Amino acid sequence: MADPQLYVPRFNQMAPDDVRPFVHAVATAQLVTVGDDGLPDATFLPVLWEGDRLVGHLARANAHWRRIVDGSPALAIVTGPDTYVSPSWYATKAEHGKVVPTWNYSVVHLRGRILVHDDADWVRALVTRLTDRHEQPRDEPWAVTDAPDDYIAKNLLPIVGVELVVESVEAKAKLSQNRSDEDRAGVAAGLAADGVDPSSLVQP
Repeated sequence: MADPQLYVPRFNQMAPDDVRPFVHAVATAQLVTVGDDGLPDATFLPVLWEGDRLVGHLARANAHWRRIVDGSPALAIVTGPDTYVSPSWYATKAEHGKVVPTWNYSVVHLRGRILVHDDADWVRALVTRLTDRHEQPRDEPWAVTDAPDDYIAKNLLPIVGVELVVESVEAKAKLSQNRSDEDRAGVAAGLAADGVDPSSLVQP
């Protein structure tokens, strides 16, 4: 059986230098694992991609973390903006009418081995880094140390850390790259007319 992989036509390959910035900007992922019973679990969670590790946390009340077998394969799916593309926006519709609807989107798949961290110090360090990442751009950033230590300790109890040791990265940006300049301009104009920012949905 072939190894699982994301379907990425040549013209939809995301530039390698764009992959980490994309994951950093999205900052969330769907973590997918399979339990001993063969049933899949998925949880949406905030993430950081640090070196070859993708780290995040789940609610302790979420049974997903208890079903994770340390060292088992896992998949993290990071998705960006997506949109329906109407064939009526293509310039080529007026030329020959041979156009159909499609969907534009960007996605990164990170595969590797998953580990659970039910450790207060590990989780505190993760939450501190996650908070700093999202608060840093603010004029008056909030820090974990701004709250009483015992209050933070109490609020860390209901969460559990997870760490994906990344073994492969697959990235796809389906942004009408296979269409003509005129068709892409039509898609951008159509999205803008619908109130959707086309900047991250159509290849310039």
